[in-house]
Amino acid sequence: MPVTPLVSVITATYNMGRYLGDTLDSILGQTHQHIEAVVVDDGSTDEDTPRVLERYADDPRVVVIRQDNAGQTVAKNNGLRHARGEFIGFCDADDLWRPDKIAWQLPLFDGRDDLGVVYGDFQFIDGEGTPIETVRPRTHSGRITGPLLADNFIHFPTTLTRRSVLDEFGGFDESLSMAIDYDLWLRISTKYEFAFVPRILVDYRIWSGQMSHRTGERLDNAFRMMRTFLAEHPDACTASEVRTAWAHTYVTRAIWHAREGRNAAALTDFARGLLRDPLSRRSWWALSAWPRRRL
Repeated sequence: MPVTPLVSVITATYNMGRYLGDTLDSILGQTHQHIEAVVVDDGSTDEDTPRVLERYADDPRVVVIRQDNAGQTVAKNNGLRHARGEFIGFCDADDLWRPDKIAWQLPLFDGRDDLGVVYGDFQFIDGEGTPIETVRPRTHSGRITGPLLADNFIHFPTTLTRRSVLDEFGGFDESLSMAIDYDLWLRISTKYEFAFVPRILVDYRIWSGQMSHRTGERLDNAFRMMRTFLAEHPDACTASEVRTAWAHTYVTRAIWHAREGRNAAALTDFARGLLRDPLSRRSWWALSAWPRRRL
């Protein structure tokens, strides 16, 4: 009789008691029942977090790890060290997994030693859980390093990854505070294939307090991560793919500068992007949209 694999789901939380209970319920409510929820409390100081975690004190599927505040990268790696599952997922403390997420993903790994990560679609929700307009990127399956370098189209909480693959690549780079998943997927993509499930697997919450609003820090980390990746893997992408990736990254920062009213900085980054790839349709679209304030 085949053994049902254990899936460990890592949730790093800091003062997220407001949403944490719903998140854990969505993890524990999976139709795939051989599961453990590894919660890393990264030094929370709110009153709600300990109160919520106390509700799960008698549930053997929930493992709670408490640490001094050290940031999401250290917290997620700490969760990885304690996770026992053959497969690993990540669900931030304000997101929700759909009940059949794992059931859709696990079968794709059968007989596929070359498959490292399975990811899927998502739906944006607001702070109250109401679905909102969702813009989804173009996705790719197979060997994806080139397209991935240009755009991180892998939505972190939708992923399911072989534990052996995460161990092989050493988990998250603790020198980065953001873009840590992007860095990890790029490194894994140099050796393993990825598969996309065209189905909504996660509700991703958009609200004022989330980390993804720290755009400047995220972009700084992305630039540093890309430089390091290309230095360590000079043959992972074609020259054309590298030019396109840099153009996209510069124009992304240019758009951010333009939205914040930093016109000189925006123009500089638009120019840098076009110098990297003069034929970049994304760069020319953004540059033409900027004067009309349609970015």
